Amino acid sequence: MLVDVKAPELSESVQSGSLLDWRKQPGDFVRRDEVLTDLETDKVILEVSAPVAGVLKEICLASGSEVKAGDVLARIEVAEAGYEDKPGDKPEDKPTEPVTAVEPPKSAPVAVAAPEPAPTPAPTPARQPEPAPLPVVQAAPVAAPCKPCVPERGERRVQMTRLRQRIAERLKEAQNTAAMLTTFNEINMQPVMELRTRYQERFQKEHGVKLGFMSFFTKAVCQALKVYPLVNASIDGRDVVYHDYYDIGMAVSSERGLVVPILRNADRMSFAEIEKQIADFGRRANSLELTLEEMEGGTFTLSNGGIFGSLLSTPILNPPQSGVLGLHKIQERPIAENGQVVIRPMMYVALSYDHRIIDGREAVSFLKAVKDALEDPARLLLEL
Repeated sequence: MLVDVKAPELSESVQSGSLLDWRKQPGDFVRRDEVLTDLETDKVILEVSAPVAGVLKEICLASGSEVKAGDVLARIEVAEAGYEDKPGDKPEDKPTEPVTAVEPPKSAPVAVAAPEPAPTPAPTPARQPEPAPLPVVQAAPVAAPCKPCVPERGERRVQMTRLRQRIAERLKEAQNTAAMLTTFNEINMQPVMELRTRYQERFQKEHGVKLGFMSFFTKAVCQALKVYPLVNASIDGRDVVYHDYYDIGMAVSSERGLVVPILRNADRMSFAEIEKQIADFGRRANSLELTLEEMEGGTFTLSNGGIFGSLLSTPILNPPQSGVLGLHKIQERPIAENGQVVIRPMMYVALSYDHRIIDGREAVSFLKAVKDALEDPARLLLEL
């Protein structure tokens, strides 16, 4: 009996996907739930597994084909009951009989007669040496001039992945639609760094995860969004949609490109829960295990280019969100403090916002609130 292998169900925001390379070929034995191929969508890569054990009889759609949910990708001939549980049933699992090497019979030794001694030749008179010829001096050949080595100027054309195409579309959409503007500030990170140093060992022992900077920024952003709700809003046609929840997107760089999983209700999460969730996002982004639901929605985004050494940048909006905060490298710089020049670990921060609904006053005040909370972390606990 033949069983169809169908494309998995997709989310409402994803209409189709592209098939990647097949891991099995017709005639290969496959086990139940064994991955046959991958389906790349605009956001994630989904695994397509075998629904039954058997022999792959037919591949209906080749690699690179565009498919929709429910499309038949391949057909499997179902194996007999219990076939997949018997490793000896597979042809490649059958034991082979050991082959014993047969030593060829040794031949009897053959006596070899000793050779007779050769006769001694008669001595010949010595010849007089002839005078050596005079050396002939020849001109050295002139080497041909070397041609300069010109490196090859090759080029390659590689098709963009669906994720990269989607990223390009959304970023261009943001530029064409939103009235983007960026405001900057700098934060003295010494109070946060001292707090991390003081409690890092105890925090890690208690919660099993390191205390990073992103949990502090997430808490500070959620607190500022409650004071300036327009930064947490979005535009839908002629309406401004205010969100009374705080779903913070975390821009994560993976081998496939940039993905933005969402921290749902981030304002209700503890520092440890935020750090654990961010670490989990980073791990699963590289192993292609993020789900579509984890990357849908979001009311505000954090983007940390500082991990790559960026000192300053202007982040771009993630539509339909109206704000994104860019974090950058912490660098010691001289600043004026109480009339004295001191060295402090400073970070530039950049807030890009949609000027259609957010005025400069709200944007600057929001960023100033984030700065004040991080320079006095006690405010995050007291919600001041």
